[in-house]
Amino acid sequence: MIQLDNLDMNQIVFPRLGLELTVDSVAFTLFGIDVKWYGIIITVGLLLAMWYGFSRMRSFGIDPDRAIDGVIGGIIGGIVGARTYYVLCRWDTYAGDWKAIINIRHGGLAIYGGIIGALLVGVIICKIRKVRLLPILDLTALGFLIGQGIGRWGNFTNHEAFGCNTDGIFGMSSGRIQAYLTVHADELPGVVANRPVHPCFLYESFWCLLGFVLLHIISKKWRKFDGQIFLLYMVWYGIGRFFIEGLRTDSLYVGTLRISQVVAVMTATVGLVLFIVMYSRVKRMHGDYVLYVNTVESRKLLAEADAREEEYRARRAEKKSAKTEDAANIAQSVMDAAELLAADTENTNEGTTSSEAVETTEESSETENQNDKE
Repeated sequence: MIQLDNLDMNQIVFPRLGLELTVDSVAFTLFGIDVKWYGIIITVGLLLAMWYGFSRMRSFGIDPDRAIDGVIGGIIGGIVGARTYYVLCRWDTYAGDWKAIINIRHGGLAIYGGIIGALLVGVIICKIRKVRLLPILDLTALGFLIGQGIGRWGNFTNHEAFGCNTDGIFGMSSGRIQAYLTVHADELPGVVANRPVHPCFLYESFWCLLGFVLLHIISKKWRKFDGQIFLLYMVWYGIGRFFIEGLRTDSLYVGTLRISQVVAVMTATVGLVLFIVMYSRVKRMHGDYVLYVNTVESRKLLAEADAREEEYRARRAEKKSAKTEDAANIAQSVMDAAELLAADTENTNEGTTSSEAVETTEESSETENQNDKE
C-alpha cells in the first residue's frame, strides 16, 4: 500500500487502488496569469451541457432561437448566484474584501447558489422571450446534471471537496489535504491527516452522471408531463447531496446545521410532493394531457423557426450566387482584357514587320540604282 507520510503538496494518492498522481491546480500560465484546471473543467461541463440542451430543444417543443437568451442569462446568473451564496455563508471571511469576493479562480462556488441564480435569471428571460417554462426546466435539469457531474472534477484538481477519514477502496489523500486537516484539526475532531479521506467530489460526480443517464432515458421513453424531469432531478440530486454532504469536512454551516443538507432535504421533499401531485393530476385526465411539444402553439413556433432558417439559407445561397457571378464577371473581364492586349500586340507586330519590309525594299532599290550608275 502507498505510504501517506511526507506527500508533496500536489501529490494525490488512492492507497487501496494503488494510484499515485501529481495534480497541479494550474493548467498553464498566459501573460503572467495562472489559468486553473478548475475553470477549464467547469467550462467544459458548461459547454457540453449547452450542446446537449440545444440538440434536444426541438424534441421538447422549444425554439432554440428564442431560448438562447435565457440560456446565456442563466449561465451568468448561475455564476453570480454560486459565488454570492458561498460568500454570504462565509461573510466573516469576506466582509470588506471586495477583491476576494469576486475572485473565483481558487474555487468558492456553491452549487445551490448557482442553481438558484441560473433559474431566477433564466426564468425571467424566458418569460420575456415567451418560452414555455416547464419544458425548458426539464432540459435545464439534464444540463445541470452534466455540468455538475463534470464540474466536480474541478474540485479534484483543487484538492478540495473531500470528506472525513475512510478505509474504503476509494479513499484518497494529498499533501494539500493533509495540510488543511492539520491546520483545522481543532475544528474536525476525530479526523486525522495521515489517513485517507472520502473523495466526496467523486461520489457526487458519479451520482450526477448516473442521474443524467437515467433521466435522459426517462425523458425519451416515459415523460408523461412537462416539468416531470425537473421534479425528478430535484428528488435525485437532493437525496444524493444530503448523504454526500454528511461526509464532508468543509461544509457551510448555520449554527450547527449544514446548509446544504437542509436545502437538500427541502429540495427533495418539494420535488417529490409536486411530482406526486402532477402525476396524479395527469393520470386522472385519462390520456387527455398533451405534452407541449405536441401542442398547436409549439408546432407553430417550430414551423416559424423552420421558415426563418429556410429564409436565412436562401439569403446565404443568393449572396453566394451573387459572389460567384461577380467572380465570373471579373474573370471574363480579365479574359477580355487579355484578348484585347493580345490583339494589340499582334497588330503592333504586324505593323513592325511591314515597316521592316518597306525599309528592306527601299534599301534594295537604292542598291540597284547605285549599281546602274556605276
